Amino acid sequence: MTPSIRTLLDGPADAQKVDEFLANRSFPLVEGRSVTVVWRGEAEGVSLRHWIFGLESSNALARVPNTDLWHLTLELPPRSRVEYKLEVHHKNGSQWIEDPRNPNRARDPFGANSVMQGEGYEPPTFVHPDPEARPGLLEPFKFKSRALGGFRSGHIYLPARFRRSRLYPLLVVHDGSDYINYTGMKTILDNLIHNLEIPDMIVAFTDSPDRLQEYANHEGHARFLTEELLADLTRRLPLLDRPQARCLMGASFGAVAAFSTAHRYPDVWGRLLLQSGSFAFTDIGKQNRRGPLFDKVVEFMNVYREKPIALSERVFLTCGVYESLIYENRSLVPMLDATGMQVRFVESRDGHNWENWRDRLREGLSWLFPGPLMFIYE
Repeated sequence: MTPSIRTLLDGPADAQKVDEFLANRSFPLVEGRSVTVVWRGEAEGVSLRHWIFGLESSNALARVPNTDLWHLTLELPPRSRVEYKLEVHHKNGSQWIEDPRNPNRARDPFGANSVMQGEGYEPPTFVHPDPEARPGLLEPFKFKSRALGGFRSGHIYLPARFRRSRLYPLLVVHDGSDYINYTGMKTILDNLIHNLEIPDMIVAFTDSPDRLQEYANHEGHARFLTEELLADLTRRLPLLDRPQARCLMGASFGAVAAFSTAHRYPDVWGRLLLQSGSFAFTDIGKQNRRGPLFDKVVEFMNVYREKPIALSERVFLTCGVYESLIYENRSLVPMLDATGMQVRFVESRDGHNWENWRDRLREGLSWLFPGPLMFIYE
């Protein structure tokens, strides 16, 4: 219990005392490693719902006697970032809501969550538009794929100083629209290029109408990326023609898609950026604990783990320590390193979410494609 909440609980409390406690304080209330969440209102009960693997997903808030204030104090390691909601219980049912006293929000394809920021965590500055950075251009594209039997769409990013007389590296991003919408990746590219942390590059933001199927070691998807999309972009755009200038990236199942595509075409993609990869496997037997959606992933990873090969020259992996996938990602690192690939692995005190992946983009992109500034300091 934090000193602040203890002052409220010492002695009888009433509405005036609650008002005084809430005034001039920001919530969640961070005091060292202790973080206090509060909610005010009449209810049968209030619970904190979070996505930290290994802890109970629901933690009950306690009611301050004789008041309508509910509180919960948690220990949160420094530099942690946790997304959560409050579940308010009434006689007629329960409702999940964002914390009305917390201004920090994180958006994803399913809506928004409140964000608990531990001591020392600061949102990175590179995610905000820099008025001095010239903006690149996003152009929509639509492509008919024989390998996938239908159209695929997305966006092509061209850097602000794009010239057809120059040659550029290529980055291909799975779940491209989500990276644009929920990490602000277009702004991040503008900023990193402006600051000379990465070179000018062309980026293909791709999307899939059935990502869980097409991203799970799908032969047609790998063929689409490598034999169709890459070939088409090479014809239309001035791209560097060497593996070191081509990168595949993705998060979750998108990381599996990048990894398995590079496995099918090991001499094509010289860079990989894999975020919170769903690299599920089994050490004994074939049944996996994650359900049938992961069957093809488990089959692929079990085969790869039996005979690891070099897929790329450089591989940058990230994963949050509050994810259930941290074990699989950690175990993959020494295996990849033993093949001779250059591997860098970064852990964060975060979960399986878009802002975790956003926060790692600067480090990942600048290590895979160091610009003039980063070459000086490497």
